[in-house]
Amino acid sequence: MGKLGFVSLFRKKKIESPSADHNSLARVIGMPSLIFFGVGGIVGTGLFSITGIAASEHAGPAVILSFFIGAIACAFIGLCYSELAGMITVSGSSYSYTYIAYGEIIAWMVGWNLVLEYAVGAGAVAVSWSKYMLSLLEGFGIHPDQRYIASPFETIKLADGTVTHGIINLPSMVIVIILSFVLMKGIRESLTLNNIVVFIKIFVVIALIAFGLPYIHASNFVPFIPENVENQFGHFGYSGILQAAGMVIFAYIGFDSVSSTAQEVKDPAKNIPKAILIIIATCAIIYVLFAFVIVGLVYYKDLVGDAAPVATAINHTPYVWLQPVVKFSILFGYIPILFLLLIGQTRVFYSLARDGLIPTFFSKTHPKYKTPCYSHIFFMIMICFLCAFLPMDILGNMCSIGALFAFVFVCSGVIILRRTYKDYPRTFKAPGGDIIPAIGVITSLVLMYSLNGLTWTMMSIWLTIGLIIYFSYGYWHSKLNKKLENI
Repeated sequence: MGKLGFVSLFRKKKIESPSADHNSLARVIGMPSLIFFGVGGIVGTGLFSITGIAASEHAGPAVILSFFIGAIACAFIGLCYSELAGMITVSGSSYSYTYIAYGEIIAWMVGWNLVLEYAVGAGAVAVSWSKYMLSLLEGFGIHPDQRYIASPFETIKLADGTVTHGIINLPSMVIVIILSFVLMKGIRESLTLNNIVVFIKIFVVIALIAFGLPYIHASNFVPFIPENVENQFGHFGYSGILQAAGMVIFAYIGFDSVSSTAQEVKDPAKNIPKAILIIIATCAIIYVLFAFVIVGLVYYKDLVGDAAPVATAINHTPYVWLQPVVKFSILFGYIPILFLLLIGQTRVFYSLARDGLIPTFFSKTHPKYKTPCYSHIFFMIMICFLCAFLPMDILGNMCSIGALFAFVFVCSGVIILRRTYKDYPRTFKAPGGDIIPAIGVITSLVLMYSLNGLTWTMMSIWLTIGLIIYFSYGYWHSKLNKKLENI
């Protein structure tokens, strides 16, 4: 196996044609499906649950600015993804990019954090889905035992007034299991369902904005930036806007997953960069408008602890009868988000296994459906555990910091690859020289800094576990390592 050497930790892959991968995936995703796929994955959880929490606990009405800041940050980051996706058209997204730009150890850390991002992100979406399902059922007079729709860390109030803790979130597990098996049958069937659901969801969101605008109250925007009277970072004031921006990054996560499907996209070098920019622009407009309507209809202090701010906002209009329709639409709207996260994480695991950093068992595809079924099964079990026993706030913040960690290396990787692959053909190049990638790095680091200490501690533990796995298995079984030893 050889000896562990510092230099070998940074061994790099070269840019190769995806056809070089003997186990390549079927190319079935066209441009329209790719855009619907991305928009459907982004618009959802943040819009339907994070908005109220970010406004009531951090930014007040200025949560509008937080969404705007998040959109600008993602635009710079998206331009970097577009450039790299146009020159590196293999599965793995951030992982593949950093393997070529930085080397194996950094690529492993980024890939390991992508696993975190997608897994806890899917868990958070599943938890939020279960809360809207509970709200919908209660609207029809059905009151299930909330102990089985909440994690042990959540305090709940039962129908008889008893205050207790949850036991397990069963509905979130059920939706993860169902969608995982759908994906195992093949991405074509999944995208057909996704396109239908996304069309309905975007239509409903636009309708809600249109119906809500006439009923907003100017008084709800005063004060626009509530004073940080406790002098506590992130609790209103300008620091609150910043912390809310870091929080709502979770709401924008999804555009980076688009590039992880490169081996299944038709003409990826052309379609992925265009799709990423269109997706970010579309979602940014929707988010800013929606946040404006929510805080315009409901005074921000009335959104404290509100897991369903959309339903609350409708109560402040003459359209209260729309509540069940909206909740039902939101439940369906969460489906493509889960699809996006489930697909993204299995593709990253597929790439890690293909490179020998985890057992090659995970790189095997189903003989009939050509999908990474073993990775799907592994993550189905992992996500079920997460969504069953952890609350949404912990999952959401972990997802954000995992994504931002990857964004830092992707943006800086653009600067490196412009020098190491100076003459390599690119279908798209971010304008302004190195300014845009540098801004992407800075904004990602600032938003990471804004997240709380618990989130940083949990990420540190996750990275430590990842490094243990790498040095005990990945380093020694790396296919690139074996290739270099044979030279």
